[in-house]
Amino acid sequence: MKYLVIGAGGTGGCIGAYMTEAGKDVTLIARGAHLAAMQADGLRMETTKKGNYTVKPVKATDMEHYGERPDVIFVCVKGYSLEETIPFIRRVAKPETVVIPILNIYGTGGRLQERLPELLVTDGCIYIAAEIRKPGCLWQNGDIFRVVFGVRKPSEYREVLEKVRQDLEESGITGILSDNIQRDALQKFSYVSPAAACGQYYDAMAGDMQKPGEIRDTFAALIHEIDVLAEAMGIHFGVDIVQTNLDILDSLTPEASTSMQRDVKQGKASEMDGLIFEVVRMGRKYGVKLPVYEKVAEELRKRGFS
Repeated sequence: MKYLVIGAGGTGGCIGAYMTEAGKDVTLIARGAHLAAMQADGLRMETTKKGNYTVKPVKATDMEHYGERPDVIFVCVKGYSLEETIPFIRRVAKPETVVIPILNIYGTGGRLQERLPELLVTDGCIYIAAEIRKPGCLWQNGDIFRVVFGVRKPSEYREVLEKVRQDLEESGITGILSDNIQRDALQKFSYVSPAAACGQYYDAMAGDMQKPGEIRDTFAALIHEIDVLAEAMGIHFGVDIVQTNLDILDSLTPEASTSMQRDVKQGKASEMDGLIFEVVRMGRKYGVKLPVYEKVAEELRKRGFS
């Protein structure tokens, strides 16, 4: 199958690198210096699991110059860049093309489906700690690399989704075709949102949250509030979500941080609204008190974020 990955940062870049290395037909959409470096020298991977190596050649281009018709599109941009991908997807997709958004923001698939009613848009999420170290070079921190995706309604299922799962597995990526993607996407959100909120509130990295004390306790309390919110939404995780996410945190190297924190530090646009302030709005919508999220949101607003 022909794959298109929109966004070549830590998420999309790693998907593209692993699948290219496995012989899959993958094109990465990127821009600027990162794109130029990949086109010239391939994609350099620095990892704690597989060591350092370069995937070369790697198919990479920008939206303007992509002219193929993909079977599957992974959307791996930040939430604030999602809108600009829609006209591009409309231009390159076939009627049979499946769109799989892999974003941090909960509910992205459903919102994107409304904008692309002619295509099948699933929901999806990813477990990985990775980032662009420099143009043409990605740093993958830790061993976790898992892509979870699926349809929101059983009637939307297509056999091609199982083929996607198989291709991910053959590429060294754990692929999970979920039978309850809204639950599983919210479970991923129950990690990334508290990690971003706690990290930004305390200016903390993973190592700070791994140590017993106030910061770790706050991280755990934020996870618990997502669990309470999920129950109000009729979503039941079926696991001890606090311990599950603490285990994920403890598997990371101490210097790991969230992409939201890195964007804020670099003065870029960030996903703070969708990762933190949206949770407070959801609490009000479902009549759930979220005192720790509200405290964090109030403090961040005082610091000039909104």
